[in-house]
Amino acid sequence: MHNHYAFTKKDFNFTTLIDLDMFGKKKASPQIDKEQLELIENAQKRIRQKKRLYVHFVLFLIGAIFLIVANTVLGIGEDVTLFGKEWFLFAIMLWLFFFLYHLFNVFVTHKFMGKAWEKQQLEKLVAKQQDRIEKIKQGLIKEETVLAKSEVYNETKAKPSVKKRSILTIIAAAAENNAIGKDNQLIWHLSDDLKRFKALTSGHHIIMGRKTFESFPKPLPNRTHVVITRQADYKAPDGVIIVNSLEDAIDASKSDAQPFIIGGGQIYKQAMGIADKIELTRVHESFEADAFFPEIDSNLWKETNNTFHKKDSDNEFEFSFITYERK
Repeated sequence: MHNHYAFTKKDFNFTTLIDLDMFGKKKASPQIDKEQLELIENAQKRIRQKKRLYVHFVLFLIGAIFLIVANTVLGIGEDVTLFGKEWFLFAIMLWLFFFLYHLFNVFVTHKFMGKAWEKQQLEKLVAKQQDRIEKIKQGLIKEETVLAKSEVYNETKAKPSVKKRSILTIIAAAAENNAIGKDNQLIWHLSDDLKRFKALTSGHHIIMGRKTFESFPKPLPNRTHVVITRQADYKAPDGVIIVNSLEDAIDASKSDAQPFIIGGGQIYKQAMGIADKIELTRVHESFEADAFFPEIDSNLWKETNNTFHKKDSDNEFEFSFITYERK
């Protein structure tokens, strides 16, 4: 009845808002009419811009011809020059600049409303409507989920015999040869393993054999201890639950969503047939031991996570955190 989490020193001390506005009294006003109106107004605006550009182009041509005729035929300002060039050339160039600026605004700054632009606007309207429909659907799904949970809760409350299924988890550290302990003591010191054990089991029921419990200098903080022993008059500190079998231990932990089996070897062996999950620290070394972890049958268990750690100043051996779930 040994356990890899046996301690000879003082225990380590590491320290949706559902939006359902569519069910309110105030109904959201539809946006499709506003979008269509915007589409029409934009079309009319683009048509006016195109007309003004066309008029500007005609005026530019007529004006350029008039300036040339006025200077060369009628002799108006024929003696006026700028930088050695006739003045009307600069006037035409200036006018051409303003026309090109107008052209740029119409065809670049404001995209002309052609077939592609119309299609884009229509797709935009359709996308917005689909988005609104999807939000309504999601809202209905959330509402149904809330109602379903409420019904299940009420049904469970009305029928106390209905029990919530807990996830029974085995947590252990085992060497490559499945060694977990010798003389009811740890064979190794892995600081990260102890921290992980504390993080996973804190706030939960921990189920163990008597010898495993007695390896602790005192009950571990922030955990409910369930100790299995055949001794009828076994004495334990207040708060420790004493049972006579693994089945009774699981029943005593039924209020916990995830009770943990923490050892020793015989308790692990019994629990392998009924556990849902294994949190294993695999120490990559072999050791002499008198307590061993059961073999993990790959036909029954699938590995869902594996994280390797190198040895360092706090961890004297290489190890991996491995999670198994029952198939």
